Amino acid sequence: MHSAGSADEAWYDDDAGPVARPYTMTGGRTASERGRFDLISLVVARRPAAPPTALFPEQARIVELCHHPVSVAEVSAELDLPLGTVRVLLGDLLGAGLVETHEPPTLSELPSQELLESILVGLRAL
Repeated sequence: MHSAGSADEAWYDDDAGPVARPYTMTGGRTASERGRFDLISLVVARRPAAPPTALFPEQARIVELCHHPVSVAEVSAELDLPLGTVRVLLGDLLGAGLVETHEPPTLSELPSQELLESILVGLRAL
């Protein structure tokens, strides 16, 4: 732990880690302006038409990670960043056209019970 009265003490918590960096990365924002980003939403990097503007190292890492579909939860774990921070960064990347998301199906999009039963009957007939 930092020594008592240290200038860094207010910006560091041994259990939580540094708080200034995530705040700086998100510009103090706590919610994404674009995208829903559920824990199981999949994120995939896109090839931009123009080279991206300056990115935070964490945003560049997200783009690297997402060359294949990766869940929001995996991105957060891989970068060791709070989920809220990752959602804001992903929203910025989505707005810049550097990533795309694939949302999980909602309950209304799931197959009906009748369809599932028909599939089960067909599988049993094999």
